[in-house]
Amino acid sequence: MKKSLAFLLLLISVTATAQFEKHFYNKTLRIDYMHAGTAGSDVYALDELIEEPYWGGSKTNLLCPFDYGNYKFTVTDKASGEIIYSKGYSSLFAEWQTTAEARETRRAYPENVVMPYPKKPAIVDFFKRNRDGQWEKQFTLNIDPKSYFIKKERRHEFPYFMVNEAGKPETCLDIVFIPEGYTAAEMDKFKADSRRLADFLLQCKPFDEYRGNINIYGVEAVSAESGADIPGKDIWKKTILNSNFYTFDIERYLTTYDMKSVRDVAANVPYDHICIIANSQVYGGGGIYNHYALFTSDNPFANYVFVHEFGHSFAGLGDEYYNSEVAYEDFYNLSIEPWEPNLTTLVDFGSKWKELVPEGTPIPTPSAEKNKYPVGAYEGGGYMTKGIYRPAHDCTMKSLSYNNFCPVCQKAIRQMLENYIH
Repeated sequence: MKKSLAFLLLLISVTATAQFEKHFYNKTLRIDYMHAGTAGSDVYALDELIEEPYWGGSKTNLLCPFDYGNYKFTVTDKASGEIIYSKGYSSLFAEWQTTAEARETRRAYPENVVMPYPKKPAIVDFFKRNRDGQWEKQFTLNIDPKSYFIKKERRHEFPYFMVNEAGKPETCLDIVFIPEGYTAAEMDKFKADSRRLADFLLQCKPFDEYRGNINIYGVEAVSAESGADIPGKDIWKKTILNSNFYTFDIERYLTTYDMKSVRDVAANVPYDHICIIANSQVYGGGGIYNHYALFTSDNPFANYVFVHEFGHSFAGLGDEYYNSEVAYEDFYNLSIEPWEPNLTTLVDFGSKWKELVPEGTPIPTPSAEKNKYPVGAYEGGGYMTKGIYRPAHDCTMKSLSYNNFCPVCQKAIRQMLENYIH
């Protein structure tokens, strides 16, 4: 029986790999575009197409099984009409649309997506999740893979080193560490910081179960100056990724708008997920699903901030706190379920983590009985005190607690890990 199952799994893997080889080359096509608009409008405009040398993603799981993200894109083979690749993601622009500023002015954000390089003409469709949780097509792009307008030059070429080596890129989760605000004289510090931070991730449950399935690369990308911009304190640094605190005027929110530079640097290695280490002692960070995780190197809470932000960017986990300053207004529609796997409005609790709740647990679950019910539905989460519920009273996605992902978050992380490893 075991031999039959092993043979079946091998057959499925071989068949899926054959599909990759039928449709794609083992390299990346990057689509850079501008995403502009207001709180209630979206406009897409193509910037450029870029060929990158590596494909770090799966060659078997080409259609994303998770309905996560504010956006998604699909790749359709033009001749057959078959969807051959899909991916969900979120962006800083989507967050900005929920701020007060977005009701008063227009902004444009550079964004990009990557896909395996198609062998034949393809159609890329971009979708946005509307307020009711439904997908709406926003933009369509026809791809001619033989076009001589697809750029091949490398803007940022740097050496790299292995932080954790597990196996072939197509069979592992591949993470790239990018330094932000490290000068040439600080590359040894970046290497040491990378090893220390990687250990924080690989010792954190459930990532500790997958150390042998996670490749971590470090790219030696040099900045002219140390640190990151802190606009609220009139501190400005010349750095390779142009990151800044005070995103949306929230001091601790550290992000970068410069997605072209982020992807340029990441392209030095095969990667699935991008982690940016900012050379700073200041508390702060940011994580956006299938976009990037950004965190500081030397803050006393660096271990927590890293895994918290990676929870966002890797597994699509939502923030479970509700009592910290944020710039978002009316972030969730309480009449539908959030797409994040660790938040619920109880509108359709059966589609969330109901199967993990022990029999007899009251829903909603009283905070006073947190010790009796480790998994339930505790009110407060997603920046809202009422109407949004989280799985556990406490979790790494709620408070400053390292290695404390609740059972629901751990399940979501494991499911995502299993999608990458083969």
